[in-house]
Amino acid sequence: MENTTRTGTKQTNRARRGEKIPVKVKEVYFEQEPEPVTGKGRTTELGIVTYTFVFLFLLMIGYLSYINIFKADELNSNSYNTKQDANTDKYIRGSILSADGSVLARTDVSESGEETRVYPYANIFSHIIGYSSNGKSGLEASSNYDLLSSHASVLTQLKDGAENEKMRGDSVVVTLNASLQNAAYEALGGYNGAVVALEPDTGKILAMVSKPDFDPNAIEDIWESLITDSTSSVLLNRATQGLYPPGSTFKILTTLAFMRQQPGNFKNFQYDCTSKYTVDDVTINCYNNSAHGQEDLKGAFAHSCNTAFASIGMELDNDDFKSLCEEFLFNKSLPATMQHSTSQFALDEDSSYGEVMTTSIGQGETLVTPLHMALITATVANGGIMMRPYCVDHIETYDGDTVSKTSPSKYKRLMTTEEARLLTEYMQETVNSGTATALGWFNFSVAGKTGSAEYVSNGYEGTHSWFVGFSNVENPDLVVAVIAEDGGTGSETAVPIASQVFQAYYNIYGY
Repeated sequence: MENTTRTGTKQTNRARRGEKIPVKVKEVYFEQEPEPVTGKGRTTELGIVTYTFVFLFLLMIGYLSYINIFKADELNSNSYNTKQDANTDKYIRGSILSADGSVLARTDVSESGEETRVYPYANIFSHIIGYSSNGKSGLEASSNYDLLSSHASVLTQLKDGAENEKMRGDSVVVTLNASLQNAAYEALGGYNGAVVALEPDTGKILAMVSKPDFDPNAIEDIWESLITDSTSSVLLNRATQGLYPPGSTFKILTTLAFMRQQPGNFKNFQYDCTSKYTVDDVTINCYNNSAHGQEDLKGAFAHSCNTAFASIGMELDNDDFKSLCEEFLFNKSLPATMQHSTSQFALDEDSSYGEVMTTSIGQGETLVTPLHMALITATVANGGIMMRPYCVDHIETYDGDTVSKTSPSKYKRLMTTEEARLLTEYMQETVNSGTATALGWFNFSVAGKTGSAEYVSNGYEGTHSWFVGFSNVENPDLVVAVIAEDGGTGSETAVPIASQVFQAYYNIYGY
């Protein structure tokens, strides 16, 4: 205590004399603190989070808007959407009418209120119109929303509601012509297969037949037998879902590929057909081992010379050929609302000589639907532009007021007008002097291509008969595609079927 006081007194005295007093300072160590987040950094992070949530919100709103504006009809008409079936408590299912005013499907109501779906044409429209019990198919499925909706006047709806009556659903008016459909059905006769007839400049489908067929009036009675028979394909719409080797009808695309890959040489093409063409251990034969002799490209096309086109296939670049075929919607969906199969093209840069040659003549692993071949042919007829196919012309109320109407729409230009002109010239030569001369005697012109598509199934070897073509060549009216299963050559079966369809068309519409 004394030492402390004396020391303090000494320091005090020295301070009074103005002397500097040394001070011992203890060293103190502090842990380093992190730099504080500035206001600017915090704002940046909050901004990122905010903009992210705003973006996601706008994305969600955009998607919902897209669904409601562009996909509403597709979702409402989807056969897996059973929500619309709840409307059967409020609406009597509307009618389906043909372009020429025929009733293709209607609902009869008994005095007791029992509803019965009736198909006056029975089997003739079975696949394209479909059925509405035991599930739904065809237009009964895709137009389900429209048939179970009503756009009748408010007064009519109030009246029906006040009387506790169900309202009649809207009617679907299709592009199909009942007379032409019946002619196509009769022309196909006892053959399994399909016929498609459409307008090339609009995409409007006028007839679509598929066999074997069924009676949609009896669908409930035959349902069990159809689904228990594993070999039955009666319910398959062969026009849109049947996949077949295209045979020589595919030479339309092989020719186009050759034109594009050898633009300076294809017009000078010459080939001496001796009935066989061999590369390594693969031999391609012309039908019945016919020797066509010296041919140019037009002649080889008109006579459907397999050996000439096998040689052309060997000159093509496989990748470019595949790109062209995929541009024509092989391995892709067609621009069609109806349910359909995807046509197949398998050639690539690693394909063997055999695969190259068989593909070039429409054999091998190439498969196509009749609707697809009709669209390819329509593209030629329409100067290189493919139109979207459709079969619903308009929707109207049950008392005839129009609700909505379908307008023709262009899918895409797939070839130049010059390419389309040359292919038309080759197809017309096929009718004038080639494999479709049976179509050359009408008072209207026809351009076309035949096909004989060989296939093997469970050890059985057969030949499908093909024809694709169009009428009134200078200003095309109608495209027809025919496939007759096991019909032999295109000339002997498919051409006569197409001939009846063309004649029926001009009997109905005039020329």
